[in-house]
Amino acid sequence: MPVPSLSPSATPSPSATSKAAAPKEDGDEAEDKPAARRTGKGGPVPALDRVMLGSYLALGGKSLSESLALRRRQLGREQKIVHQFWGWSERMPSSVSIGSSTLTVSWHGTKLAPVAGGARDSVIEAAAKRLAAYRKPMLLRWAWEMNGDWFEWGGPNNGRDPGLYVTAFRRIHRIFRANGADNVAFVWSPNWNSSPNTSANAMGKYYPGDAYVDWVGVSGYDFYSESPSTLFRPVVSAYGSRKPIIVTETAAIDHGRGSKASWIGKLSAYVRSTPSIGAVVWFDTDVQDDSKHNFRFDTSSDALAAYRSMARSARFSG
Repeated sequence: MPVPSLSPSATPSPSATSKAAAPKEDGDEAEDKPAARRTGKGGPVPALDRVMLGSYLALGGKSLSESLALRRRQLGREQKIVHQFWGWSERMPSSVSIGSSTLTVSWHGTKLAPVAGGARDSVIEAAAKRLAAYRKPMLLRWAWEMNGDWFEWGGPNNGRDPGLYVTAFRRIHRIFRANGADNVAFVWSPNWNSSPNTSANAMGKYYPGDAYVDWVGVSGYDFYSESPSTLFRPVVSAYGSRKPIIVTETAAIDHGRGSKASWIGKLSAYVRSTPSIGAVVWFDTDVQDDSKHNFRFDTSSDALAAYRSMARSARFSG
C-alpha cells in the first residue's frame, strides 16, 4: 500500500487483510532499561476502568472544530481522544485547540537503520522538545503497523529485521525522556495481522519491551467482514494482562443490509466483555484518498444510532 503524504492531517492506508499470525514473545530480559520507569498502567495517560472513546476526524468540507461540533451534537458528548497524523520531519505541535480531549499523535516513521544508529537524533530531539512543551498528558504512536509491508518503516522494507525497529523505538523513548517529555505516553501499535504472514515478521518480534511501552495499540477494519474478536483478540491475548490496550484505528465497512450498524454493535459488545481495552479511536473520515470506503459512522440512521448507543453507554464513559 502507498506511503501517506507527510502533512499534519496525513492518514495511513487501511490495514492489510492477510491472515493473522499469533504473536510471539521474545522476552525483555536483554533490553537496556531506561533510567526511570513510571508506575501505573498507561503511564502519563492513565488507563481507567472505563473506555476513552475518540476519533481521527477528517470530514469533507469541515474544519476540525466544525467536525468536533457536529459529533458533539450527534453524540451528546465530547471526544475523549483526538487523533492526528504528523510527518517524520514536520514541526510537532506544542498546542492544539481540542478542549479537554487527550491528544494522540501518530508520528510517521522513516527508514529504520538511520534512526537506530543515531543519525536522526536531531529530528527526535526537536520532536521531543515540542511535545514536552505541550505539557498535557498525550499519546504518541510512532511508526505504526510496522509488521506490514505498506510503509517505508515496516520491517519487510528494512532488511526483514524486526530488531532495527526495536532499537529505533527504544532510542526515541530514551531521547524523549532525556528532553523532559514525561507527559508523553508511548503507544506501540502493530496491525492486527502481519503481512507477510511469516514467523520472521510476527508482531511480537517488534515489541520494544514493557519498559518502553505505556499502551499497546492495534489497527483493524472489517474489510472482509472480520469480527471485532478476530481483529483484536490476538493483541489483547498477548499483551492485555501487561498493558492497557487502545484500538488506535478502526471503522466499520458498509457491506450492505445494515452491516455497519451491526458491526458497531458487535464492537461495543466485544469491548464491554474485554476489560483490558482502555480506549477506542474511530477512523472517522470520508476523504481518505486511497480508499473507496466512507468510514464515517453517520452514513445511515441505523449506524449513527448504533454508534450513539455505544458512545453513551457506561463502559465508554472514560
